[in-house]
Amino acid sequence: RNGEQLRIICEDKKYDFRLQEIQDMKEILIMKPPGDEILVECNFQTLNSPGL
Repeated sequence: RNGEQLRIICEDKKYDFRLQEIQDMKEILIMKPPGDEILVECNFQTLNSPGL
């Protein structure tokens, strides 16, 4: 908000495409002022994964 990140909403450090599951949020997020944004960041490391 106003250029500041309020908090991380959800983080899954052990994501596995073969095991997709729903992540329940601990609290309801209400986006209030116009201009609020949700930033989604994904990182996927495959260098040490066999068979890819």
